Amino acid sequence: MPATVLIVDDDAAIRRLLRNTLARAGYAVVEAVNGAGAIAEANASHPDAILLDLGLPDRDGLGLIPLLQREHGVLLVVSAREATDEKVAALDLGADDYVTKPFDTEELLARLRVALRHRAPAAPAATVTRGDLAIDFDRRLVTRGGEEVHLTRKEYDVLAVLARHIGRVVTHDRMIAAAWSGDEDPRIEYLRIVVRNLRQKIEAPAPVGSVIANELGVGYRLRADA
Repeated sequence: MPATVLIVDDDAAIRRLLRNTLARAGYAVVEAVNGAGAIAEANASHPDAILLDLGLPDRDGLGLIPLLQREHGVLLVVSAREATDEKVAALDLGADDYVTKPFDTEELLARLRVALRHRAPAAPAATVTRGDLAIDFDRRLVTRGGEEVHLTRKEYDVLAVLARHIGRVVTHDRMIAAAWSGDEDPRIEYLRIVVRNLRQKIEAPAPVGSVIANELGVGYRLRADA
């Protein structure tokens, strides 16, 4: 049975584009044009994923994120709002990803696949692998190509929170909370240093693309594609 995706957008042209794109990719599609309709349709169809616009006519889409995500799982924001604080707010409220309009349909489908594949399982995975990189949470052990990678505590904590949300953006604040204790004075500059050092340790000498992607002004993402 195909996965069902709920499109929430008041723009008919965007809904048509998304509907056709998702249908070609094998998804079942349902739609809503406002916040009230989104809640009603989500409760009726129990979609596997929701594509949510923020600029809805009856309410701001940010307020819908915790309601829809908590009850119905995967949620991707698809919005024309480009401000960093909007993206951070959406992710902090529980969105799995944030795609800015205009968007590339293939990238949107890829992000949707990643979000569906890595939705939180009933029991947390003991190990996450990405190509030749493996993170063993039980032993706090990181290996690349079978060889142990020696990380500092903060480097491991940053990598672990990225690995637990592989393919999805993790905000700066969430990463800092995972790696810095309350008696320290964390700054984003410290996080950037840790990420820089981490990249040097877990990436090949001449990588085709960075394993850890930078979402400018928002956070970082551990790429799911090896």
